[in-house]
Amino acid sequence: MPEIHIVGGGLAGSEAAFQLAERGHAVLLHEMRPLRGTAAHKTDRLGELVCSNTFKSTETANAHGLLKAEMRALGSVVLWAADQARVPGGSALAVDRDIFSNALDTRVREHANITVVCEEVCALPDVGIVATGPLTSDALADAIRARLGIDSLAFYDSIAPVVSYESLDQSLLFRASRWNKETMEGAAEDGAYLNAPFDRDEYEAFIDALAAGDQFTAHEFDAVPYFEGCMPAEEMVKRGRETLRFGPMKPIGLRDPRTGKRPWAVLQLRQEDRAGRMWNLVGFQTRLRISEQQRVFRMIPGLAEAEFLRYGSIHRNSYINAPATLTPHLSLTDAPTTMFAGQLTGVEGYTESSATGLLAGINLSRLLHGDEAVIPPPTTMLGALYRYLREADPKHFQPMNANYGLVDALPNPPRDKMQRKQAMADRALIDQATWIESLALTGVQL
Repeated sequence: MPEIHIVGGGLAGSEAAFQLAERGHAVLLHEMRPLRGTAAHKTDRLGELVCSNTFKSTETANAHGLLKAEMRALGSVVLWAADQARVPGGSALAVDRDIFSNALDTRVREHANITVVCEEVCALPDVGIVATGPLTSDALADAIRARLGIDSLAFYDSIAPVVSYESLDQSLLFRASRWNKETMEGAAEDGAYLNAPFDRDEYEAFIDALAAGDQFTAHEFDAVPYFEGCMPAEEMVKRGRETLRFGPMKPIGLRDPRTGKRPWAVLQLRQEDRAGRMWNLVGFQTRLRISEQQRVFRMIPGLAEAEFLRYGSIHRNSYINAPATLTPHLSLTDAPTTMFAGQLTGVEGYTESSATGLLAGINLSRLLHGDEAVIPPPTTMLGALYRYLREADPKHFQPMNANYGLVDALPNPPRDKMQRKQAMADRALIDQATWIESLALTGVQL
């Protein structure tokens, strides 16, 4: 068997390397940090989370929950690490960033079949997987563009601020999970989220301040679109004054226990670390300047004296036009063992990125053993996501999250939306189990 090169030590690269190593392959995992840093990373650990600290829902009626269930059936090491680092997050799989990256880094580095090499890779491997993510170095990006014959597309991604728990005025906040959903042991009995309720006047004043805030600018911003899932709050305001109130500040499913009423709007804070000292402003990615973040976000009820542990920021993301350039299993069209995984392929989100790394590892192992690459059926979330990457319109291709709109419809769907999604999830897990059995796939035992 040839030596396999995995380029990039993020979620997708770590997952791919582990899957291959568990199947007996010798793997060189190339990570350029700390030799060369990026605009977003702060450590040299594998699998560092640079945006949110949540892998989103664990409920299979939610698209992200279903995708995680499918990944667990195949033995995802990323989800194993997330379980080791889990913190209260309602029905979401939220993690302590440091515990998570430490767990994943240790598990991958200590594998007997994996050698981690600190270097920048500037060329595509003949046998391997490129999983360098949205912050791919310029040299490797140039090599990808030269090989594919077209320019990679680009968009800008943004990060939400994190504040200190001790600096919050708890008298103005209330704990609750939307619709009272709480599945995490050890979370507060009355909910996993801190909620900052706004009355109408407070909301209007906040929107005015957000709209007028001084932002970091660059001449490229107007020419490059944001991905919807990472839209900065100040960009959302441009769509209308009510956009936030029907988006990340929606009060639906929440009642202020002090008044018994639903607030006009609510900003939620999610726990970032296991000790509960750091809290993330949910849905408030931003490109406001630091001084403006201090001024505007301290208008949020309970945050007048907020200590910012991490300010929101913005960084460049790149992705390949997969439907125009890659095979169904995300390889070069003329070199099936040169594969791509992670956000670079046009998926968006931690779970989606990890899932493509997992399937890339499985498929590269199969190809090296003389078997065909495989993709789960489109009734599954992973199979439907891969179908999107294969069949989307190349002229209008943009990154995609897991969602039930990608999955084959039910022949006789229930009228209730949640029942319909749950029925689709039940079908997906049955179909995946049948697919795994038919191919004699063996998941990694963790």
